[in-house]
Amino acid sequence: MLSGMPFRVTMMLADAAQAAENKLYVLGGGWDVIGPAPSPFAIAMLIQVPWDLTNRRHQWQLVLVDADGNPVILPTPMGGEEPVAIEGEFEVGRPAGVAPGSWLAIPVAIMFAPLPLEPGGRYEWRLTVSDESDENWRLPFAVRPPAPPQG
Repeated sequence: MLSGMPFRVTMMLADAAQAAENKLYVLGGGWDVIGPAPSPFAIAMLIQVPWDLTNRRHQWQLVLVDADGNPVILPTPMGGEEPVAIEGEFEVGRPAGVAPGSWLAIPVAIMFAPLPLEPGGRYEWRLTVSDESDENWRLPFAVRPPAPPQG
């Protein structure tokens, strides 16, 4: 890291999210249990960048891991398998007049199609920004076990 100051990140699991006009719009946010049936969901993030790291490109990556910390591998539409991960990049501009030492934020919203995760399993999304990670940049969640048969 160039500045000696880490990025600040706020993350949340949600039913849906959108980033528009430098704001996050979140619907059904803050859950940590889903399922057991697969359903669409979102990750909402607010990444705060220190003043001296503005006006340059930064990469981010989210990786889904299981309870043992291993990447979750799922089938692809082409018949292969690959880890569940998503990545992107951002650049935060420094508006005129912003004082040195200020933090500037970029909202990021990622929508996911239903993932076929194991009912009863525990998972965690882990974020890396410009090769940095932090214990607070994790989103643990569980998938409900299947309902017992009614009888």
